[in-house]
Amino acid sequence: MTSLDPAARVSGLAPHGSDPALRASDADRDRVASVLSEALASGRLTSLEHADRLEATYNSVTVGELVPIIRDLPDTTPAGTGAAPVRQEIGAVFSKVIRGGRWIAGRHTALNATFGALIVDLSDAVLPGREITLEVDCRFSKMIVRVPENSHVIDEVGALFAKRSISGGVGAADGPVIRVVGNVAFGKIIISRETTDWNLPPRR
Repeated sequence: MTSLDPAARVSGLAPHGSDPALRASDADRDRVASVLSEALASGRLTSLEHADRLEATYNSVTVGELVPIIRDLPDTTPAGTGAAPVRQEIGAVFSKVIRGGRWIAGRHTALNATFGALIVDLSDAVLPGREITLEVDCRFSKMIVRVPENSHVIDEVGALFAKRSISGGVGAADGPVIRVVGNVAFGKIIISRETTDWNLPPRR
């Protein structure tokens, strides 16, 4: 589908979609994300370009900010479809797993560690939306999560015979909201903005 009005193409909301100052909805951002996903699959974008544009997509506030992100890409997705990132799962069972660098998190990301160590760095990750949920399940293990400096962390984690330190606290007003739910038993969980493990590189 191609529209003469780029803003209308992004929002799919006529006639209001023609106003670039209109605040973008989650559906608008998901629609742009679906175009980017198709461009990645077809080789029009590299994985790095895809990650950069996806991050810009979910940081956009208005329809006008979304328009340049896909201006040079064909719209090959059916009208009205979205591409919200799927649920992600990262696990460590009797092993040590480190996830960091440039990667795309899910709106709902499950972190599971059993008799192992799971270290996750979100500081350079693309967060798909204003709020994401981390569902933690840590048993007889160590789990360390570094969140972006501007994030606001909501702690809803239960603990049984465990050490827990969740100190993200209140971040910037326009920062992402990271809701942490789940349980830790006979283990250790740390969620912080700081470098809390030698496996996490210092912030640039």
